[in-house]
Amino acid sequence: MTQFRVGIIGCGRPWKSEGASGFGMANFHAQGYTTSPDTTITALADINLENARAFQAAHGGERIYRDYHEMLAQEQLDIVSICTWPHHHAPMVIAAAEAGVKAIHCEKPVAPSYAEALRMVTTCEAHGTQLTFNHQRRFAAPFRAARDLLRSGAIGELRRLEGTCDNLFDWGTHWFDMFGFYNDEAAPRWVIGQVDWRGGSTIFGVPLEGQGISLCAYENGVQGLLLTGLGTERPQSNRLIGSDGVIEVQLGTSAIRVRGNGDGEWREVPVAHDEGGSLGEVVSRGVLDLIDALKTGREAELSGRRALRATELIFATYESSRRGGRIELPLEALPSPFPGVTPATA
Repeated sequence: MTQFRVGIIGCGRPWKSEGASGFGMANFHAQGYTTSPDTTITALADINLENARAFQAAHGGERIYRDYHEMLAQEQLDIVSICTWPHHHAPMVIAAAEAGVKAIHCEKPVAPSYAEALRMVTTCEAHGTQLTFNHQRRFAAPFRAARDLLRSGAIGELRRLEGTCDNLFDWGTHWFDMFGFYNDEAAPRWVIGQVDWRGGSTIFGVPLEGQGISLCAYENGVQGLLLTGLGTERPQSNRLIGSDGVIEVQLGTSAIRVRGNGDGEWREVPVAHDEGGSLGEVVSRGVLDLIDALKTGREAELSGRRALRATELIFATYESSRRGGRIELPLEALPSPFPGVTPATA
C-alpha cells in the first residue's frame, strides 16, 4: 500500500510540557497520522529547531527544515498539517496547494480576515487540494450525542441554536461551526451583531472583543444566537431549542441535559467524556477522517467549505457592528477588522 507522505509546519511543544507556550497542536495531529496505516510523517518545518527536534523524537519525521518553502519544494508531500498562528495560515496553505500537496489540514481560527479565508478555500479548489480545518468538536461525544438526540425527534423541529463562549474569533469559530453541524450544514442568510472592545484580550496576536452578540438566520428558518464575553452564564456551552424541548451541552461534561416533549423535569443523558485531557483523541479522529476522505474522494467532515461558513459568521458579526446594521450573506471579501493586524506574506 502506498503511504501518504506527511509534512508538519509549526511543531511546537506538547501541551503543558516544559517550554510550551501554547497547545502545541501539531503533537495532537501527529497522534492521528501515527495511528493511521496510510500515513508516514516525513518532514518537519519550524523556525525553532529545538521544537522540531523534540517533535521528531516523539513522533518521527526524517528531515527537519527551518523554511517551510524549502520543505515543500524538496519533499513531494501528499498531506501537510499547518499548526501556526492564524496570520500565517493563508500564505502557508496557498504555498502548499501551489506545491501540489493533495490535502492540507490547518489549525483554527481560519484567518484574521475573511478575504484571506476566501483566498485559501478558492486556491485549494483551483488546485484540487483537499482543505480541512481542525474544528475537532465535531468528533467529541457530547456534541455528537446532542445531534443524534435532535435527529431522533427528542425535541421536535429545530428552531434555534444558542452558544456562549469567550469571544467570536478564537472560541466563536468552534460554536459557529457546531451550529452548522447541528443544522445539517444549512447556509446562513443574514447576520446582525454588536461587539464592545472594552475588556478584551489578545490571542494569537489578534485583539478580541470584551463582549459580543451575534444573531444569524439560516436558509431553513433556524436561527443562531452566540453570546461572548462578560455576562455569559454558561461559558462554553450549546443549547438546541426545538418545537418540543431543549438540549443543553456544556464543554467538559460527561452528560447532556434534555427536556423534551413529555419530560416533566430535565433529564441527564450520559455520554463518553473525551474532551480536556483527551483532546488528542478527538483531534486524531479528525485527522483519520481527512485521510479517509482523501482516499475515497468524499467531503471531509472538517472541510474548508464548512469552516468557511463559520468564518463568514464571525466576520459578518464584526462588520454588522461596524456598520450598525444587518449584513446580508454571502459576505464580501473583507480585510481584517482587528486593529493593527495585517496578513503575513511569507
